[in-house]
Amino acid sequence: MTARPLRRIGLVGYGEVGRILAEDLRAQGVAVSAFDLKFAKADEAAPLRAHAEAHGVAVAASARALAEGVDLVVCAVTASQTLAAAEASAPGCAGGTWFLDFNSASPGAKARAAARVNEAGGRYVEGAVMTSVPPYRLRVPMLLGGPDADALAALLDPLGFAARVASDRLGVASATKMCRSVIIKGMEAMMIESLVTARHYGVEDSVLASLAETFPQIDWEKQAAYFFQRVIEHGRRRSEEVREVAETVREAGLVPWSADGTADRQAWVANLADDGVFTPRDSPGFARSADWRTEADRLLARLHPSP
Repeated sequence: MTARPLRRIGLVGYGEVGRILAEDLRAQGVAVSAFDLKFAKADEAAPLRAHAEAHGVAVAASARALAEGVDLVVCAVTASQTLAAAEASAPGCAGGTWFLDFNSASPGAKARAAARVNEAGGRYVEGAVMTSVPPYRLRVPMLLGGPDADALAALLDPLGFAARVASDRLGVASATKMCRSVIIKGMEAMMIESLVTARHYGVEDSVLASLAETFPQIDWEKQAAYFFQRVIEHGRRRSEEVREVAETVREAGLVPWSADGTADRQAWVANLADDGVFTPRDSPGFARSADWRTEADRLLARLHPSP
C-alpha cells in the first residue's frame, strides 16, 4: 500500500531552522503549524509570531496539540531539549504520526526519544543534519536512521528534502554527525583561540600565512571570518550540541577532553556576545561581516581593559 503524502507538517521549534523549513514548505503549499516555548515569552514571541503570520504558519498551543493535527512532526530544538520535546509531542503521535528528530543529540538521547514516541504510537525517525542549514535550506544534506527511515525518506523526497538513509538502526546517523562535530565545532573553537591569541601578540598574519602554506586549498581569511561569525551568533546552541558530542564520546568509552573544551569555549563566546562584547548579532551588517579582527579586538579589549 502506498503511504499517504505528507500534506500537514508541524514544527516543534521555531528557531532559525524551523523558520527556514516553514518558508520552503509553505512555498510548496504544504500546511505548516509550529510550536515553540518562546511563543509564550513576551520578550521573545513577537518576531516569531510575526514570521508565522507572514508565511501562513499556524501557531499551536502545545507540542501535543501540534502533533495531533499533522502527518509529520519535525523536531528542531536545542540539543538539551531533545528528550523533553519528544516527551511533550509523543501523546499527540498516537495515531501513527511521523516524528523526524532533527536535533543534534547523542545516539543514547535519540534512543530515549524514540522510545517515548514509539511507545505512544508514533513513528520515530532520527535525522542528522550534516552541514549548516541556511546555504542549503530544505535541501540540506541529512542522514536518516531507524526501522522506519526508508519509508519516511520516500515521503520526504517529493517535498525536496535531501535525505539519505544511513541505517535501519537507531544511532548510526546521529553518531556520524556527532563524530563529525568533534572536528567541525572543534575547529571553530580552536580558530578563535588561536587567532585571538595571535592578534594579542601581533602575529596573526604570520599564522594565517603558515596555515595557507600547509593547507593551500582553504581561504583562511574567509574561514576565520565565517567561524567567528557563526560562533558569535550561534555559540549557545553549538555549546549544547557539543555537550551531546561529549556524551557520544563517553558512550564510546573515551574521556571527551576535546569536546568538553570545545563546548566550554563556544559557551564562553556566547556569554560574551550576550554581554554585548561583539558586533550586535541583530545589526544589519553582522551576517555579512568579514572582519574577524574587529571581533578579536573587541574580545581582547574585554580581557585587557584600558586603565
